[in-house]
Amino acid sequence: MALDTTELNRQSYQLDHLDDVWLFGYGSLIYKVDFPYLERRVASIQGWARRFWQGSHDHRGTPQAPGRVATLVEAPGETCVGMAYRVSPDTFEHLDHREKNGYLRFFTPMTFADKGHAEGLVYVAGPDNAAFLGPAPLDEMAKHIARSHGPSGANAEYLLHLARALEDLGAEDEHVFGLARRVAAIKATVP
Repeated sequence: MALDTTELNRQSYQLDHLDDVWLFGYGSLIYKVDFPYLERRVASIQGWARRFWQGSHDHRGTPQAPGRVATLVEAPGETCVGMAYRVSPDTFEHLDHREKNGYLRFFTPMTFADKGHAEGLVYVAGPDNAAFLGPAPLDEMAKHIARSHGPSGANAEYLLHLARALEDLGAEDEHVFGLARRVAAIKATVP
């Protein structure tokens, strides 16, 4: 699959016939909200786990030295907590560009913290995309994240902001928290 998925997303789901759409954010969409929304609610999706297995060539790394950012992997029995935003369909013009580095969007059932339900669009970068880095030992991923930097800033900043946002939501995510502890320890030893 192409590195830039903007057009694939625009062709896959035509949204202009809808009044509004729910979006599920599990990475930087939790804490970096650079788009208008009509409503925002804590939500979760079932059967998915957040993993730092996606390369970032355009935000937290470069084409020559990609950073590592979050994607979702199928994980039966797991719950992924994030933030849901009700947005107008034209918001996806911006979001498709923002999430263009290998992410495809599709609808998935969401459960809100107050136990309501809705279908929401989620962006996932699967193993068939050109930027997928895949699993690695946590220590290796932490070193990679600690040294990576791109146009949107330090890769470590992305991880640490996400860990803080998940803590604020009361979410459990040992993958993110384990990486954040390791990256913070690495950063503490660098003058």
